[in-house]
Amino acid sequence: MMKTLLLCVFLMLAMPLASAQNLEKGKDINATCAGCHGEFGQGGKKGEYPRIGGQRAAHIADQLKAFRARTRLNLPMFPYTQEREMSDQDVEDVSAYLASIELPTEWPEFKPDDDALTRLTAMEKVMIIPRAPGDIDNGGKIYKKECFACHGKDGMGRGKFPRLVGQYTSYLMKQISSFLKGERSHDEVEMRGILNELKAQDLQDILAYLTLIQTGQP
Repeated sequence: MMKTLLLCVFLMLAMPLASAQNLEKGKDINATCAGCHGEFGQGGKKGEYPRIGGQRAAHIADQLKAFRARTRLNLPMFPYTQEREMSDQDVEDVSAYLASIELPTEWPEFKPDDDALTRLTAMEKVMIIPRAPGDIDNGGKIYKKECFACHGKDGMGRGKFPRLVGQYTSYLMKQISSFLKGERSHDEVEMRGILNELKAQDLQDILAYLTLIQTGQP
């Protein structure tokens, strides 16, 4: 029994440990991403580039690998995600770094001695998505019935399923349109059917609800 136990311990010690995520390296890699997505992953002001700061690490990594494999077609992303440019470890590092970024939804309060750079940096990190028009009650009802199982009650996502709250409304609508047209596959095949069953106004109402709960409101 003792010999067996010692053998198990030896084998465990001999096994290579999984590489830890290197946030500093991820920050360096993000310097390239920042050209489109911004220094803090805040995306484009009009939603032309999605917010990736504060997004789920598992989702970012999954999508980067999909771009690299061209299972998700996005030609501008392909040159950056080829294996000779971005290894699996690079993907994990930059995904972890981006997920660690916090973008507040309230304007900061400054101290009298805060310098101009400190104030500017803090202001640039604020992420408030304008309230989308729509029936919030209807949107909340549909979201809680059809969406929360994957995207979370608070819209923050689960596992590889992305965070929706705090994302640009125009970007979300663009992705919904791509799902409906079959131009982008959904992680859940059944979800595509649900999207097809919803009316255009229902989708707009869901987006209105998401802009309501970005500050933690029920």
